[in-house]
Amino acid sequence: ILGFSTPPGRLSMMAFILNALTCALGLLYFIRRGKQCLDFTVTVHFFHLLGCWAYNSRFPATLTWWLVHVVCTALMAAIGEYLCMRIELREIPLASAPKSNV
Repeated sequence: ILGFSTPPGRLSMMAFILNALTCALGLLYFIRRGKQCLDFTVTVHFFHLLGCWAYNSRFPATLTWWLVHVVCTALMAAIGEYLCMRIELREIPLASAPKSNV
């Protein structure tokens, strides 16, 4: 069903891309570490590959399936890492008493 030529194919690809964006937000809220984003992204997509393989009883062999999933993996990892790094690089607030000028 994935394909550029039919409206259902384009809609499915858009759904995969939107899923990658929302999963990147999930990485921000659940993982919170920029260094671990790529690991969790590849793991999630690997389990998705295994699920598709078991469901269809054959290994995915179409080029569009692989292209969509490589793009979605890259998007999810890059955006998730960017968001996590923004949180990690925030200043640490210090709640100490003001110092007197001597």
